Amino acid sequence: MRYARERCAEIEFSAEDASRTDIDFLCQAVRRAVDAGATTINLPDTVGYAMPEEYGAMFRRVIEYLDGANGITLSAHGHNDLGLGVANSLAAIRAGARQLELTINGIGERAGNAALEEVAVVLRVRQATIGLTTNIHLDKLYATSRLLTEITGVAVAPNKAIVGANAFAHEAGIHQDGIIKNPLTYEIISPETVGVSKRQLVLGKHSGRNALRAALVEIGYTPTPEELHECYRRVSALADESKQVQTRDLLAIAHQVMRKRGSESTVAAE
Repeated sequence: MRYARERCAEIEFSAEDASRTDIDFLCQAVRRAVDAGATTINLPDTVGYAMPEEYGAMFRRVIEYLDGANGITLSAHGHNDLGLGVANSLAAIRAGARQLELTINGIGERAGNAALEEVAVVLRVRQATIGLTTNIHLDKLYATSRLLTEITGVAVAPNKAIVGANAFAHEAGIHQDGIIKNPLTYEIISPETVGVSKRQLVLGKHSGRNALRAALVEIGYTPTPEELHECYRRVSALADESKQVQTRDLLAIAHQVMRKRGSESTVAAE
């Protein structure tokens, strides 16, 4: 440690499996590392075992042992074996940590590490509560996630927070109606904030007429109430078979229904 300190301005000491280490022994080890020149102390939850209150308490105890840890950066490194990586990371910074070791898409050993995109967005959305922020460009998160997926070949689950395909998709009719009227009704952050081009109103058997009307307008059709009713009937029937109605399916349905209107106009004119 001293050798490194003589040659580098910043030295990080990482205590393997800190969250399961005897706290008194951990404090003594950290003190030795600081005395030898460490400027950053990383306390990992190496096997994803800690509960948030335990992880936060560990940081508070170490900071207290270091008399406030002035000039020392406390760092957290969380794994997700129990699904608590993000929660533990947030507990750590609320306890005094100012560096988090995170990964895009939560990739990492075993069940992965705490997801950078989730922590970053929590800090933005709940800044008033947590009182901390970062300089991360949130609008780059989605593109970065997609790039990593291409590089690694590891797909992101559709229901993955922030960057999953369904993160800004709405199918339930009441949700779709609320989104159309005011996106804040069911979205705590806009898709554009994290680099997603737009939200999706998924057409399925749970969709409502307002969402269907909006989808039809988006592809260039303005249905009458009767046409909307007929389109809705056909979309619902198709959704029962295929679960989701794709844009090409909606185009075909709209064309069939609207063409009927055109045919009737022609007959009336004759």
